[in-house]
Amino acid sequence: MPMKLITVSGPPSAGKTSVLIRIIEQLGKDKAGVAKFDCLSTSDADRFGEHQIHSVVGLSGNLCPDHFFVSNIEECVAWGFKNSFEFLVIESAGLCNRCSPHLREFLAVCVIDNLSGINTPHKIGPMLRYADLIVITKGDIVSQAEREVFAFKVKMANPKADILFLNGITGQGSFDAAEYFRKGKSLLSSNMQDCRLRFTMPAALCSYCLGETRVGENFQKGNIKKMKIG
Repeated sequence: MPMKLITVSGPPSAGKTSVLIRIIEQLGKDKAGVAKFDCLSTSDADRFGEHQIHSVVGLSGNLCPDHFFVSNIEECVAWGFKNSFEFLVIESAGLCNRCSPHLREFLAVCVIDNLSGINTPHKIGPMLRYADLIVITKGDIVSQAEREVFAFKVKMANPKADILFLNGITGQGSFDAAEYFRKGKSLLSSNMQDCRLRFTMPAALCSYCLGETRVGENFQKGNIKKMKIG
């Protein structure tokens, strides 16, 4: 059976997990699974479990979470097909504003919150600029004027994306978000060799990626970028 594949990313504490819980409640808990990628620790498996939502969690440790994600997505997709899910959601940690977890053709969602700062949309790279749907959370905490200005800033950063407000506490907006998930493209098999990222991942590797701790130009190798000073 075909399975719809959705990637969800966004800055830390934007409310990604709460948003997904509300959306999956609309889709049907037995129809969806979540593969969560994080860095050092996460309690999201417990949160999903409390709502009877199937999930698997991967911790990247000392690796870039998005490099870890793209190295393990095939296994996650195989898990989704094994469980006959209609929807498989890949939730990325989004720890770096240069994160690029979205796949071509499949629905790409970015979650961002109103409290992150008015200029935040312009500071976020591919995970916002290449998203199909941008979900804005925590709108109940700010004024209507602030919501409109923030949404305008988001639209400037990604003019092609649809914008949706969603309250992770009450679930308001989750029905509309679920409709986007239902309209997403389906994956026909666990073979992902023809899939492509929408944008390149952050560059690697430098000597510090490989475990170097000494400071100084003599110990810097690989992808090194220097500032122009003076």
